[in-house]
Amino acid sequence: MTPRTVGDVYRFLLTPRWWGINLFAVLAIPVCLFMGSWQLSRFEARVDSHREQERTVSESAHAKAEPLARLLPVDVRTSGRTAEAAGRYDTGRPLLVPDRQLGGKRGFYVLSLLRTNGGKALPVVRGWLPGHADPDRVPAPPRGEVTVTGALQASESQSSPGVRADGGLPAGQLGMISAASLVNVVPYDVHDAWITVRHTPAGSPLRPVPPVRPDNTGLDMKAFQNLGYTAEWFVFAGFVVFMWFRLFRRDTELVKDTALGLIPAPGSESGLGPEPAADSGRGAGPPATSGREDAGEQSRSPASTA
Repeated sequence: MTPRTVGDVYRFLLTPRWWGINLFAVLAIPVCLFMGSWQLSRFEARVDSHREQERTVSESAHAKAEPLARLLPVDVRTSGRTAEAAGRYDTGRPLLVPDRQLGGKRGFYVLSLLRTNGGKALPVVRGWLPGHADPDRVPAPPRGEVTVTGALQASESQSSPGVRADGGLPAGQLGMISAASLVNVVPYDVHDAWITVRHTPAGSPLRPVPPVRPDNTGLDMKAFQNLGYTAEWFVFAGFVVFMWFRLFRRDTELVKDTALGLIPAPGSESGLGPEPAADSGRGAGPPATSGREDAGEQSRSPASTA
């Protein structure tokens, strides 16, 4: 017997199994869409920070230097801007930062600490030299009161390019430019920032180190990971819809096929469907009583038939 109403066909949607499927779909789809939108917003933020950094670098090359105190603490907005600080170099503690590349060549940074008039010291990358870190090749910093101008940079971390966080460096060398790495090197406080000078003195072998973007900003590999995660979450949402529709279509066809007798109804004992009704027409066998009568006749004794 075929279902007479639409409700009869889709009555399976009210079973506990389908209550669980519907609840999962209703919760999973919004979560996937929310996570995909959040990852997309993270990528868009990276694009905005990349444009901001490019604009800052292009403008700072000709911008007027600003006092260091006005640009601290370093963030995405102030990183790369031209800062100015006055003080005296600590000539007794020259530092080198090995294994740094510039123009595709390996070399090292020359780092000096500027004891500013504000009290804290400011790490200053005075330039880059090719080859292995050798203090004998490094020109001495200027003595006396100086004013240093350069691009402001945020402290490096273990994920920054070129950083050596494994230690094992000889005395006078640093693997990472940060206040945390300098706390055990110098006996005074250090700013949580550093600057790289834009112009080296005439005739100096040092080459200026260009500024870099802060960690987790710009269009780096992590930014494109956010874009990939965006696509994954939206694919998950589409997969949930696809699987729901596939299960719904399968169960609908099962209901219709069961009603047409193409498959046995749930709970039936026979796997061949309902037995056909007895037909007294063409092809029907003898009545069931004839077999009993024949059996009765065969059981009679010869005497009774005499």
